[in-house]
Amino acid sequence: MALFANETPCFSPSPRSRNMAFKARGGMNKLLPVIAFFLGAALTAAITFLGATLDVNWRISELASWGNVAHPEPSDEVKPFAELAQLLKNASMEDNTVIMTSINRAYAATGSLLDLFLESFRLGEGTARLLDHVLIVAVDPAALQRCRSVHRHCYLLGPPDGGADYSGEKYYMTKDYLEMMWARNQFQQTILELGFNFLFTDIDIMWFRNPLRHIAITSDMAVASDYFNGDPDSLRNRPNGGFLYVRSTNRTVEFYRRWRAARSWFPAGTNEQHILTEVQAQLSRQLGVRIQFLDTAHCGGFCQLTDDLRMVSTMHANCCTGLANKVADLRSVLRDWRNYTAAPPEVRREGLIRWTKPGKCIH
Repeated sequence: MALFANETPCFSPSPRSRNMAFKARGGMNKLLPVIAFFLGAALTAAITFLGATLDVNWRISELASWGNVAHPEPSDEVKPFAELAQLLKNASMEDNTVIMTSINRAYAATGSLLDLFLESFRLGEGTARLLDHVLIVAVDPAALQRCRSVHRHCYLLGPPDGGADYSGEKYYMTKDYLEMMWARNQFQQTILELGFNFLFTDIDIMWFRNPLRHIAITSDMAVASDYFNGDPDSLRNRPNGGFLYVRSTNRTVEFYRRWRAARSWFPAGTNEQHILTEVQAQLSRQLGVRIQFLDTAHCGGFCQLTDDLRMVSTMHANCCTGLANKVADLRSVLRDWRNYTAAPPEVRREGLIRWTKPGKCIH
């Protein structure tokens, strides 16, 4: 065999051998595109599967920005939020995701919902480290002061000029409650415009495992529902905005803008959650926003209580009115979780420990 291009070969193949070699090469050339196609399809499927099933903290950053990755241009309304942007940067995960909740003076009081919320992270399986990524938004100075005494990342979001005092307990669907919910909605849009993904969680949700593992990498939004119909892609599910993940993209910011604008289509006193239920199908279709509804087996609540503690990630005191009622029944939830984690492994595997039925809440 020739070692260099200008050497004379030591043998000359027969015409028949050359013809057979040509046919072999021709057949291989036809197979190469087929092989390349199947290899590419297999690699794409593997990456998508891993991204959708692994804990978000293990995802590749580039995959976490699936689809439209262009961050929106900040509006004039978000430019003054330099302190907030720095807090978000300090609290965010590698993929710019921050866990966020909000409190007022009543929720932040010693022994109230804030204490139970933080305790659940410390009791949960692998959730204590997630506290480094939690931003607590206080809506009054007293709540901010209490937050800073127990947590690293705290931010004061006061009411708009002339707005209601948010410090006291707000009863469901009252005027002050509705104003507070729409202010929260506006603030969430600001987070997106600053280029951060968020997972908003109500303060009356207990965290026992990382729920981010249940959010598909292809989802622009993921939201809990009081009653899950079994299909995560079904827009017939009714969303509960108390547990909501949104990825920062141009299309999700526009989704929020149109969601807020739709308020004018409904009677005064309609809350943001009801409006989302009515417009989610239309906005999802128009903007190409994929909404995922989370299974209550993983992100559960009092409305549709599931008994399998082996699967639960979060537990929400939904279908419940009154701060004292929520606190009482969430203390029972924490007690049940302690009993579960203290049980022998064989008892836990068999799923013999169940949630105590809420005794104070209306459901």
